[in-house]
Amino acid sequence: MKTRNPKFKRVLLKLSGEALMGDRQFGIDQKVVQFIASELKGISKSGTQIAIVIGGGNIFRGLEASAEGMERTAADYMGMLATALNALALQNALEINGMPTRVLSAIEMRELAEPYIRRRAVRHLEKGRFVIFACGTGNPYFTTDTAASLRAVEIGADIILKATKVDGVYSSDPVKNPLAKKYREITYMDVLRKGLKVMDSTAISLCMDNDLPIIVFGLMKKNNIKKVLEGKKIGTIVKGG
Repeated sequence: MKTRNPKFKRVLLKLSGEALMGDRQFGIDQKVVQFIASELKGISKSGTQIAIVIGGGNIFRGLEASAEGMERTAADYMGMLATALNALALQNALEINGMPTRVLSAIEMRELAEPYIRRRAVRHLEKGRFVIFACGTGNPYFTTDTAASLRAVEIGADIILKATKVDGVYSSDPVKNPLAKKYREITYMDVLRKGLKVMDSTAISLCMDNDLPIIVFGLMKKNNIKKVLEGKKIGTIVKGG
């Protein structure tokens, strides 16, 4: 299944750790990981270069642990290690499907991943490999949303694709409020003013400062990633006014 006329040369796909849980309460659902791998395989020959950042909330959430009394820096480093587990799981699924993949980590772990070097990451992308960024920015107090924005800017991505459990950005939680309004398009400033949970404020500000658009869409609907790359209007686009 080849993507027709991809709109973007290079994208960064942001996946939440929670998305990998599926219907579980914790951990990694291999069916979900295999679904994501199959969706990426479907676009592997599109010509679009794809980098990926995965959260770690399905295994450990540093902010929650900090709220429960753990020292914040230690909690955040544990959360970074959780993202490495998810990165390795996705790498395995992609390679089983015959797709060349590299994991680049902001925290050195030579036996498992390459150290993050921007030029190396770009070179892997140019060679047609999927690049998975692990361990966030490598610094505490920064989320994987911020890591996604930072890496996207560093590698010169055209856009961030934020794949979530819901099909776009809403005025409030659509699960709790059936009357929540879905936005087709919204500005960075409106996201910040309204306190919408698209990405954290640091990540949104970084995207705004660098004029980097974000498309928020549902992850688990078949061919959604392919449709986004073809420029079809699904989900919500966050951009400048």
